[in-house]
Amino acid sequence: MRWSKNNLLAFVLDMVLVALGWWLAFWLRFNLDTPDEFQLMMMDTLPWPLLGFGVSLLGWGVYRHIWRYTSVAELTRLIYGVVFAALLTAAAVLMLRVESFPRSVLLLHPMLVLLLLGAARTSARLLLASRVPAASAGKPLLLVGSVQDAAAALPALRGARLWSPVGIVSPVATERGRTLQGLSVLGGMTDLPRIAKHTNAAAAVVVSAVGSDARRQALMGASEAGLPLLTMPRPDDWLRGETGQPRQIELEDLLGRTPVLLDEKGLSDLITGQTVLVTGAGGSIGSELCRQIARFGVARLVCVDVSEFAIYQLEQELRAAHPQMQGLYYTANVREADRLLAIARLHPPTVVFHAAAYKHVPLMESLNEIEALRTNVLGTLHCARVAGAVGAARFVLISTDKAVNPTNVMGASKRLAERVMQAVAAEHAGTRYVAVRFGNVLGSSGSVVPLFTAQIARGGPLTVTHPDIVRYFMTIPEAAQLVLQAGLLGQSGQIFVLDMGEPVKIVELARILIRLSGKTEQEVPVVFTGLRPGEKLFEELLANGETTEPTPHPKLHVAKTNEAGGVDLGAVSQSMVDLGAEPSASSLRAWLHSQVPEYAPR
Repeated sequence: MRWSKNNLLAFVLDMVLVALGWWLAFWLRFNLDTPDEFQLMMMDTLPWPLLGFGVSLLGWGVYRHIWRYTSVAELTRLIYGVVFAALLTAAAVLMLRVESFPRSVLLLHPMLVLLLLGAARTSARLLLASRVPAASAGKPLLLVGSVQDAAAALPALRGARLWSPVGIVSPVATERGRTLQGLSVLGGMTDLPRIAKHTNAAAAVVVSAVGSDARRQALMGASEAGLPLLTMPRPDDWLRGETGQPRQIELEDLLGRTPVLLDEKGLSDLITGQTVLVTGAGGSIGSELCRQIARFGVARLVCVDVSEFAIYQLEQELRAAHPQMQGLYYTANVREADRLLAIARLHPPTVVFHAAAYKHVPLMESLNEIEALRTNVLGTLHCARVAGAVGAARFVLISTDKAVNPTNVMGASKRLAERVMQAVAAEHAGTRYVAVRFGNVLGSSGSVVPLFTAQIARGGPLTVTHPDIVRYFMTIPEAAQLVLQAGLLGQSGQIFVLDMGEPVKIVELARILIRLSGKTEQEVPVVFTGLRPGEKLFEELLANGETTEPTPHPKLHVAKTNEAGGVDLGAVSQSMVDLGAEPSASSLRAWLHSQVPEYAPR
């Protein structure tokens, strides 16, 4: 530790207090009247407590702390230093065998020193805090969250001069009326509009812990108060040296989910220095998979997508972010088996991630049913067989919760794709095939969030199909990371189900997005349009008769089904031809039901 003038001053002051404590211990021992001979004894032995306390306090790192920010942690370290110093002092005095030395002094002294040193630090903190100029007070800010969460956030908020905390709004009923560091708990979530008006708050910062139910409830409740919503910086914001000021609420904050913990070593062993092929690489999930794979040091990344513009954008991004990586960008279609096989033979992959799919439910429900089957089913068959033909170690199919008890063509096509993957797994023992099911991805192309954002930009209204409709959501990075993790786990033919957390009401999501845009429901109304063809009120992650088994990763589970037998791959391929370019809706649905018995059109 490099000593400053403040450190030296603190050390000298502590030694004065140690000496004062030594005198007080003698004084109290002799009922406030120390005899002359014991005053001499006190002076003769004083160097030993000074030496003992000086060595101990330095050894315990007491002077690394700044008195202005003294807290329980610093006082705990001070206690350790005092106890150790008391032992050193007692050992020195007893070894000297000072005649008639009052041993009670050895007990009184450390208690008095601890009291004096603790009081000095606490007084310094209070004094320095009171000297903050009133002019530095920022805009009034309400803290939304429990007292415990507010206590963790307050030091950073008081150091950020742009804001001045004026009160706490806690979802915990028993905390109302309590105070924390001069701030009162002014009420609960239902009182927020009244409290905001009473305190003239300019904003509310949600301080509930990430991943907690309280955080999500606070976000939902605070949005009703008409206040701009803020939250505390992420840990990586601090690491990048960005400001510690509260930041705007973002879409990811709506989920209240804890970060995904990856098996970094296992994924590095799987990907680093290898060739990986990603289909649908230009899409929301596919492009994020490419970013994550590039981060693990892949030697060659083969990106396949039917969209020229999407693959161009991906190429530009990855070339800039990972110039050392060899990226190969193909505008190819997964429906064309020969082209896929040619690409894979040129660059034999260790892992294949199959993200190419049509996923928009209403669009695939009429006019485009055959397109959903050709891309989602036939495309999966081609990719899976190519992976086996070139000796890939792993093949990962990205599926959806809409494949569970499907009520629409898109969901049924993805369920059939899962069964196709399992049938191909039986043909290629050297390749491990798995599928991963998850729900809606927040902010992905074609999802509800970009739709709502565009509707808000046009001034509304926001269209919600039903007031009770709910969906599971996760962020794009979280989804991609769990797909990578699933590729590392399990046995061939398994279907993984992701922990999607709690479902979110779409109408609540709409209202939050309106509030985040700085508008009100009076300015941008929400209207209900009715369920669309094939749409459910809620999605499921497990079909009837399915259960789950745990995996080494807490957010991944294996779906176990009693369904026996696979699909006839030859018959599936031939049916795609037999259905023709313009199949009737009834014949297509009848064939799909024959392959996916749980498919129940609505």
